[in-house]
Amino acid sequence: MWAVTDLPTDVPDEVRHEWTDLAEQVRAHQFSYHVKDAPTVSDGEYDELVRRLNALEDQYAELRTPDSPTQQVGASFSTDFAAVEHLERMFSLDNAFSAAELAAWAARVERDTASEGGGAASDGGTAYHYLCELKIDGLAINLLYERGRLVRAATRGDGRTGEDVTNNVRTIEGIPHQLTGADHPASIEIRGEVFFPVAAFAELNAALVEVGKAPFANPRNAAAGSLRQKDPRVTASRPLRMLVHGIGAREGFAMDRQSETYAVLRDWGLPVSTHYQVLDDIGAVQAYIDHFGEHRHSVEHELDGIVIKIDEAAVQRRLGSTSRAPRWAIAYKYPPEEVTTKLLDIRVNVGRTGRVTPFGVMKPVKVAGSTVEMATLHNAFEVVRKGVLIGDTIVLRKAGDVIPEIVGPVVDLRDGSERAFVMPTHCPDCGTELAVEKDGDKDIRCPNSRHCPAQLRERLSALASRGAFDIEALGWEGAIALLEANVLTDEGDLFDLAPGPGGDTVHAVARLIT
Repeated sequence: MWAVTDLPTDVPDEVRHEWTDLAEQVRAHQFSYHVKDAPTVSDGEYDELVRRLNALEDQYAELRTPDSPTQQVGASFSTDFAAVEHLERMFSLDNAFSAAELAAWAARVERDTASEGGGAASDGGTAYHYLCELKIDGLAINLLYERGRLVRAATRGDGRTGEDVTNNVRTIEGIPHQLTGADHPASIEIRGEVFFPVAAFAELNAALVEVGKAPFANPRNAAAGSLRQKDPRVTASRPLRMLVHGIGAREGFAMDRQSETYAVLRDWGLPVSTHYQVLDDIGAVQAYIDHFGEHRHSVEHELDGIVIKIDEAAVQRRLGSTSRAPRWAIAYKYPPEEVTTKLLDIRVNVGRTGRVTPFGVMKPVKVAGSTVEMATLHNAFEVVRKGVLIGDTIVLRKAGDVIPEIVGPVVDLRDGSERAFVMPTHCPDCGTELAVEKDGDKDIRCPNSRHCPAQLRERLSALASRGAFDIEALGWEGAIALLEANVLTDEGDLFDLAPGPGGDTVHAVARLIT
């Protein structure tokens, strides 16, 4: 590992220190993610660290050394499984985070292929096509088939050496032990992604919590943890799936286009995604990206981006690869829907029906395009189920247009200062003792429906909403103002207001709430 003093001397001191700090952070996060299956930051935050590291290395090329995290794939493998070498290296992918970055990549591809004499078509377009496919947020896997028979399966590891998980992979539904059809090559490496279906993820976590075990942070970690079980029977009990996204070393197999390869792999009985498309230009690629950006929750697996590849094998060979990624492919990453932030407090809110709901107060954080600082925790049982403590670093998710959800804590970042949430026994607004409405309820309520100011405030706000009477300006703040001025004692008083001047008239109320 580099020390600050090991870096080239013509790099400014502050840059050397920043590079060293960033490199150490990235290495630590890589180890937590790839080896421990316990990420300590969100994907978006990790991507930002790597982007900054790349920016420094772009500005000061001397920093881009062979052992920089930007030049490495994955992380070293765990010692729980035997180490095996891939016949052909498994690369990572470079990322694009905007339409401009994607266009810049496409321009480089066009320039580099044109310089080799194969970039332009007779009609003025390009002499190649773009193959677009969904980027599965799972665990990269490498299957080795010899004359159609599965003989080995390994994780990606550091790209050259992975973990032998053959026995566990044999238990995964959909991965053939023997390829169908005929004319199988003497040997071929099949690359793909093992994932945990989203629909089954919540069921697994609920089952783990029920027996007192820690839940998984996300489906990707559930897939990794399930595949790395020492007992293959545990792996077999999990609904793991795999989709193929390429090939590695092969003997006696060649195709002109990747899309043709996919067709052959499907004929052999291998699981290939039905969502990939071959497109003619970068405008169509962007439309594909936009479509799945809007429908990313309609597929069975976690989706964090789109992979764009050059379809023609000859162009792939001409473009080649860097030390970590092919130049003929790139991953377009969607804005993160999961981030980490600090849980500053857990408070309760009393709703219009008296239901008392705990909610998390967090350090403001941007997720899925909006800034979030509060998220519901539903009830005291849910707080316990999620295992969150006040002071925790938590994972926050905002999927599509739904409300923010606290997924759970990052346990590895606890320092001992965290404390448990205690549900109040009395209403924080009126002091009435809280109780369940009927036996077996998880929710507790304030029974003082007539005089609890919190319940009246919520009812007034609901009454004024567009779905009810659509009373302009009478929202949350207006309801508070009316109650503080003692103008109303219940929502029925709204309809007893008299016209004209005076303390209990429409004009007086209008002055209070505007």
